[in-house]
Amino acid sequence: MRRLRVAALVMIPACLLALALSGCGKTPDPWPEKPGLRVLTSFAPLYCFTLNVAGDDANVLCVMAETGPHEFDPTPRDAAAVKRADLFLINGLDLDNDIARKLTRGSQNSKIIVEASAGIPKSQLLEGTCNCGHDHHDKDGDADHEHIDPHVWLGIPEAVKMVEKIRDVLKEKDPAHAAGYDKRAAAYIERLNKLLKEGRDILKDKRERKLLAFHDSLKYFARAFGLEIVDSIEAVPGSEPDAKTLSQLVAKCREAGVRRIAVEPQFDSNTSAKTILRELKSKGIDAEFVTVDPIETASSAELNAEFYEKKMRENLTQLAEKLK
Repeated sequence: MRRLRVAALVMIPACLLALALSGCGKTPDPWPEKPGLRVLTSFAPLYCFTLNVAGDDANVLCVMAETGPHEFDPTPRDAAAVKRADLFLINGLDLDNDIARKLTRGSQNSKIIVEASAGIPKSQLLEGTCNCGHDHHDKDGDADHEHIDPHVWLGIPEAVKMVEKIRDVLKEKDPAHAAGYDKRAAAYIERLNKLLKEGRDILKDKRERKLLAFHDSLKYFARAFGLEIVDSIEAVPGSEPDAKTLSQLVAKCREAGVRRIAVEPQFDSNTSAKTILRELKSKGIDAEFVTVDPIETASSAELNAEFYEKKMRENLTQLAEKLK
């Protein structure tokens, strides 16, 4: 499966969307018939964060599970969920904004969108690679192309801020259950901070801390756990590097002493990653893959309140086993 940019992929057939939004057709209502706020979330991490804060006081659905923000194609069921939602919590930072706008367009419910990343202070945000494919490390570059790395959920300090934002929005919308939202958010934040400490502890004695990432997604994760991302194979998801860029990445890994290539379980057979690994090995470098899940997708069967913590622990365990 190839990653495609949201702008090119999120194209909802007009007739299907119109049927879902008008209530016509046979699209079933995905919301349970029970009291409480109806909170729609864009993808797996936000679903986990919201579920832990909401408890039994709100109903929570996830738009994207098996398909992540980079390759999502909305369905009439998603439009039906938006129609009755009280809130639509998204990551923001241009990751899922287009998806949210297109889903809410024409639903008379376009004001329900809230960006969880808005709770993160600007000083904590990192530069990233924008959808146009330009890398913006150059401070003198085109300001119109300035872009923030949207993969904030992979940094636990940033995830905590997102949970706090979700808590505050739920309290504002449903003040009658504010105490419950406060209590559950505090308990979840305590768990997240415990996870942060655990991760730092299991990696603290590792001398080897440099990684080549599969796509430009691990900066917040690396900062949280004292790692360094030297570069990424795909700066923009779906844009496989040409032969010259592959050669440059190999040279960069050799120069920086990078032996571990972080691959994603969804794309662990990627040809470019295998090429880089083979080239490094041919030059006598003990290179190896290490699986780091960016948690952009999830099996619906395993997506629950503990999913985010489980995947983060798996990432940390993998790194602890592979790094020296």
